[in-house]
Amino acid sequence: MSAAAEDRSTNRDWAAIAQKVGTPFASVLLAILIGSLIMWISGYDPIAAYSALFQGSFGTPKAFGDTLLKSTPLILAGLGLAYGFRANLFNIGAEGQLFMGGLAAGWLGLVLAGQPWYVALPLLLLAAMLAGAAWAFIPAILKARIGAHEVITTMMFTYIARYLVSYLVIGPLKSPGQIPQTGLLPVEAQLPRIQSLFSDATLQAMPFLKMGRAHMGILVALVAAVIVWWVLKYTTLGYENRAVGYNPWAAETGGISVQWTTVKALCISGSLAGLAGAVEVMGVHHRLFDQFSSGFGFTGIAVALLAKNHPIAVIPAALLFGALSAGAGTMQLMADVPQKIILIVQALVIFFVAAEGIVTYFIKQRQKEATSNVG
Repeated sequence: MSAAAEDRSTNRDWAAIAQKVGTPFASVLLAILIGSLIMWISGYDPIAAYSALFQGSFGTPKAFGDTLLKSTPLILAGLGLAYGFRANLFNIGAEGQLFMGGLAAGWLGLVLAGQPWYVALPLLLLAAMLAGAAWAFIPAILKARIGAHEVITTMMFTYIARYLVSYLVIGPLKSPGQIPQTGLLPVEAQLPRIQSLFSDATLQAMPFLKMGRAHMGILVALVAAVIVWWVLKYTTLGYENRAVGYNPWAAETGGISVQWTTVKALCISGSLAGLAGAVEVMGVHHRLFDQFSSGFGFTGIAVALLAKNHPIAVIPAALLFGALSAGAGTMQLMADVPQKIILIVQALVIFFVAAEGIVTYFIKQRQKEATSNVG
């Protein structure tokens, strides 16, 4: 290869990297700018609004803790969705798998009352992952065997999961009292808060550790992100997942079972979503009730899209959406801007990420046409 050809190849590589890294930043920036315009047209001060938003999400240790609290299930749900997307599978039912993971943790935590934490915590997390995988298994089989679209089947299973949890907390699993919820998990089955791990003297010396309700589920999420990245990059399982996502026909020709890979990918995706449900129940609520998730499975779709399905990039993407959620209340309180504005900003982020894919598609089509005309 000549020096000029090598330079062109290097430039193309750098351009691809710049596009992949720059697009999420550009999407967020455009969403913020258009959100500012909407606020200004509506009679609100966008500078005061975003200042209050930042104050409510990062301004104090407790605010940062709230951001971590909101981000933790989003990291895990985003990882699950990103893993499925890498195999070209759209697991829209992560919310239902999350509910089943929360159900497994909430029920088994009560069954294991009296067990030490080093027995209870791993078993609850594992049970939640198995529950999420099991809830994705039937849609996976339907996809692999008869081609049933996973968007429809996983979404239908989400409704089943939500109503099943609702029935159980109102009926068989309901604790005494008027509120439909299970009993409180024993302390050994709860994920401890970060600040509870330090003495009062340490907290006085290092006040940045006073992060409110932020719990050790964030550590679980970060470890999961590293593991998923490692699996996708360095293992046969990850290679098969990526190969089927790139080109299932070529993968089949190369000896990879597309059907079996589809089942594995959806089940792994579901297991990560189930883990998100477990950390929410074990770390935040310490019990199971009807609506313990505020749509983390659906917001995880946006997280995965913004991260370009990269497991490590899921972390900052989840932190962004967690910060928007954590700071929305402060923005309304301090700047009198409705929290619904945050939903608009989130929607704009998703739109611009998706629009980049549309633009790239048309550019590639034009390049193909130009190449064919030259030929």
